[in-house]
Amino acid sequence: MRPEDLLRRYLEQRREAGESELILDRLSVDEVLRIVGAVGRGAVAEVPLAQHSPVRASVSNLSIGASAPSPDASIEGSMPTSADSAIDDWRVVLRGPAAIPSAVPPPTSPVTSEDRSLGDIREQIRACTRCPLYATATNPVPGEGSSTAKLVCVGEAPGANEDQTGRPFVGPAGQLLTKILAAINLSREEVFIVNVLKHRPPGNRNPLPEEVEACRPYLTRQLEVLKPRVIVALGTFAAQTLLETKLPIGKLRGQVHEYLGIPVVVTYHPAALLRNSAWKRPTWEDVQLARRILDSPAA
Repeated sequence: MRPEDLLRRYLEQRREAGESELILDRLSVDEVLRIVGAVGRGAVAEVPLAQHSPVRASVSNLSIGASAPSPDASIEGSMPTSADSAIDDWRVVLRGPAAIPSAVPPPTSPVTSEDRSLGDIREQIRACTRCPLYATATNPVPGEGSSTAKLVCVGEAPGANEDQTGRPFVGPAGQLLTKILAAINLSREEVFIVNVLKHRPPGNRNPLPEEVEACRPYLTRQLEVLKPRVIVALGTFAAQTLLETKLPIGKLRGQVHEYLGIPVVVTYHPAALLRNSAWKRPTWEDVQLARRILDSPAA
């Protein structure tokens, strides 16, 4: 099926469900359908494209050089080759509904030494009393993913959803992270996702220095066991902690750093993208950089 047909079918389903707005843009469903040549019932008056913002105008080019999302808002096919068409395609994907990701299934292959080591660290975290956070949290959140992951995502600290489930990035920001990974052809099951802090700070306040120092050995050990090809630091706090710097995220992203000899790419936290969609494009550029590192010949 042609990309424009997939997009049209998805938008028609959204309209039939009673929706008239696309979450990450001010363009209505009817306007997008008109742009792709499918006005159909409930047609809107012709609106010159010149009146649209660059974001709106880009929607009209979705069928050129980019794969369109399927009705369930997943990303299919290979990684887009055009940065412009890719970010446009991502805009549409992020509008769709997203289910909380399922738990990572147990490995079907024999248990490796890495599995055992990560399991030992997980148990140490569950029994940890190195700082007072264990007393106020519901569950520790050690992290999850593949023991052979080539990419590790490092966030700041568990939030309310994570505290309840004991799993990292399962709230709205986690749903967005799953889609960001899919945009570079990675599933949650292929990567490892972890936070600097393993227990939720009360009220989601900023971590204290002594809490970071209490948790740092666990993160360091996890990364030593995993030995990924690249680390993606999600947000200012994770980046500053890994790189031991006070530089703002704007000064850190767009280049490759190192932690334990592992390349580190800094980008915005998915929660920040939910507040400010203008950061989607730089985030797309950052994850593309991480993908290039993954695809480069092993040293």
